[in-house]
Amino acid sequence: MKKLIAIITVFFGTTIMASASNADDIVGIWLSASGEGKIQIYKEGDRYFGKLYWMKEPNGPKGNPKLDNNNPDPALRNKPLLGLVILKNFRYDDGEWSGGLIYDPKNGKEYKSYIKLKDPQTLSLRGYIGISLLGRTELWKRAG
Repeated sequence: MKKLIAIITVFFGTTIMASASNADDIVGIWLSASGEGKIQIYKEGDRYFGKLYWMKEPNGPKGNPKLDNNNPDPALRNKPLLGLVILKNFRYDDGEWSGGLIYDPKNGKEYKSYIKLKDPQTLSLRGYIGISLLGRTELWKRAG
């Protein structure tokens, strides 16, 4: 009986330790769900941001860099997508990065968002309008 209790204690202790995450665990380069881009997540102060680090097709048909054509602010539509900050102001709290915004350059919209680490190689990002129920979740894989 003592062996069984010891085994169960070790198992649950290991499981709890494996699921606990460190605030900086999301720092690095991640491949988007579509595979069309890599996002570099970095830390500034106590907040986390992510910029478009690599694109499958960084240039348009004439060889010019793809621009943020769908941005609602006309003054920002001439900015290149490569290097664009698409994750903003996330704070870490109890295994989740929340309070931030995610920008979708395909439609020019910004959404409330939170991020969870499913495992060391997989991020779960949820973007939503209003309440979390009305949104979309994507899984990103660690790229490097």
